Amino acid sequence: MAQLQLHRHGTNIDMLHGPLFGKILIFALPLAASMMLQQLFNSADVAVVGRFDSPQAMAAVGSNGAAINLMVNLFVGLSVGANVVVARCIGRNENDKIHDAVHTTISLALISGVILLIWGLAIAKPILTLMNTPEDIIDLAVVYFRVYFLGMPFIMLYNFGSAVLRSKGDSKRPLWSLGFGGVINVILNLIFVIGLKLSVVGVALATVISNAVSSIMILYFLMTEEEPFRFRFSDLRMKREYISQILKIGLPAGIQGSLFSISNITIQTAINSLGSYASAGSAAALNFDFLTYYVVAAFTQAAVTFTSQNYGAGDYGRCRRVFTLTMSAGVIFTGIVCLACAVWKTEILSLYTVNPEVLKYAEVRMIHAVAFLWMCNIYEVSGGCLRGMGYSMLPSVLVLLGCCVFRIVWVYTVFAWEKDFAILMDVYPVTWTITGTATMIAYYWVRRKLSA
Repeated sequence: MAQLQLHRHGTNIDMLHGPLFGKILIFALPLAASMMLQQLFNSADVAVVGRFDSPQAMAAVGSNGAAINLMVNLFVGLSVGANVVVARCIGRNENDKIHDAVHTTISLALISGVILLIWGLAIAKPILTLMNTPEDIIDLAVVYFRVYFLGMPFIMLYNFGSAVLRSKGDSKRPLWSLGFGGVINVILNLIFVIGLKLSVVGVALATVISNAVSSIMILYFLMTEEEPFRFRFSDLRMKREYISQILKIGLPAGIQGSLFSISNITIQTAINSLGSYASAGSAAALNFDFLTYYVVAAFTQAAVTFTSQNYGAGDYGRCRRVFTLTMSAGVIFTGIVCLACAVWKTEILSLYTVNPEVLKYAEVRMIHAVAFLWMCNIYEVSGGCLRGMGYSMLPSVLVLLGCCVFRIVWVYTVFAWEKDFAILMDVYPVTWTITGTATMIAYYWVRRKLSA
């Protein structure tokens, strides 16, 4: 069987041979840049309505995040499974299986997108009502939610298609497509909100269009790939073998993400109980929460992909080095972003709002939560390495208990006793510490088990 050639366009990385650290950075940094770029473009929605519309419109856009993530994360988790399945085929040099795995992945993306579109349109008002969305913003929030979900097929296609490209080390072209789509998003935000006065409808519509552009570019890259990665619509299929593997790895990750979102919905509901200024301030700072977390996510994805390929190749020693390097780099690079957010919090938050009451809440979130987000690497990278080795359920259960359950308990006990925004935000570093400790212990236990 011929050895796979993974160097076309200079975008792919040989993860199985040679030094690791430079390759991990080459993989992770463009991925971090793409996700951060995506967040910057998404945060343009909040910034534009915050500066050129009203605090209520800003809160309506920002308060949707937890509910949207609840529905989307289950399917995005499946893309993690797709990444692992294709990467293992590469590690085992199974050229003949890659073609079917790729086409099964894209088929799953399209089906997931349609399901989410229908689901989102139906559940928008009930879920936002359940979250105690303030009366003065709920109508705007429902409109934003429904228009946003019109773009779900494009969002799923981008995520699953990017997972295929990343499985062979290509994190650059997802960045290119996202960057181009993001520029379009910002331009359309300004046109729709300032020029056409479309408020939340305008920013949601701009997001849909930009996601469509990014996904079409990803699809083009896949259609022009060399075999066995080349995508053809005529070859779309749902192979049971690959569906079961994707579900085995991706479903626990997706359930983890969705349950994570349930805890965040509980927190968002608590924030909403403090009024629309608290919701708006939290929404402004949440952009930097996401921005920082995406650095964590990039090194986690590197851990998943590098571990998957090397585990498939049977090189357990190299898997251990992947863990050490991705964990160290993740903590360092995320720490730099956290420090910048803490030091220049007032300056960067003023890009979103000049309302002093909104700024007060935003700065509290920056100090009590965003500044400590580097701690997420401990459980995310450990969990990523576990998933790359086929242990997907274990980290999901630990995150469920350490983050999700504990956060809900915190809201109904600690926050209920003292309804203070700062106390509510303290739940984040507390749960990151608990979950990180448990997941790190689990990783070393599994590693010792495999070495025995």
